[in-house]
Amino acid sequence: MVATQNIGHADASDQKQWTLMWREDGGLMPSRAVPDSALLAADSWLIDDGRVRGLDHHRRRFVAACVEASGDSPARIESFWRDAIAALPRTERWFPRVELAGPEPARLFLRVRPAPPRTVNVTVCLTEEFDPRSHPRRTGPDLSLLAHLRERAAARGAQELLLTTPSGLVLEGTAASVLWWEDDVLCLPPPELPLLAGVTSTLIQDRAAELGVRTEHRRRTVQELDGREVWLVNAVHGIRPVTAWLGRPLRAGPALRAAPWQAWLDGVPDPLIAPIP
Repeated sequence: MVATQNIGHADASDQKQWTLMWREDGGLMPSRAVPDSALLAADSWLIDDGRVRGLDHHRRRFVAACVEASGDSPARIESFWRDAIAALPRTERWFPRVELAGPEPARLFLRVRPAPPRTVNVTVCLTEEFDPRSHPRRTGPDLSLLAHLRERAAARGAQELLLTTPSGLVLEGTAASVLWWEDDVLCLPPPELPLLAGVTSTLIQDRAAELGVRTEHRRRTVQELDGREVWLVNAVHGIRPVTAWLGRPLRAGPALRAAPWQAWLDGVPDPLIAPIP
């Protein structure tokens, strides 16, 4: 049930944002936004004029995160998901976020936000610090911390900060998966490392398999990315080649392969259709 399915749609042209709280007996109701520090699980994706990439991947990831965080039933999360998708605007660019927030009892929220401006490349900050996240495989609990790290990177002129293990192995950005090319092999960190399962990264790996492009999981230090074509990928920006590294004498490799992959990814989104109960 969606008690407020059309709430906020009239404001789409104004690019405002609003939050709805979900109740099993009442659907989605207007609510105050909860602070990021209260989040137990969250997931976000880009809507561009009613089209979205990999939405089912986002659904499965969010349902699994909620079950892990709260022990809630998958059926209840799926019911919220259906109401949330039905309530989303179908015009203009949005970056909605579904949220599970505590303390007990944990509640479910839909936050509808305008999408940030898209960028096609990225400057990445490198530091001597290693990954400080407490829940690296689940979006939500560390969002405040990651936002702080991005602010620090921005103060140095970068849009992203690279997270590494204590031994210096490459993990991911604060809001993006990392992929790179070694000759004709598309590489990414091994899944046994503390990584978030990136939806855009999954779509790229599926496409590589279709094209017969070899992909491999490889452990690499930051220094081993020197001179290579490196991509940061996520839902809102798609594929962004790294054009500069800040903080260490690392060279950004030329983005020889990015353009056709970016063009392909731009054609992936499907119409946003409300799930059938």
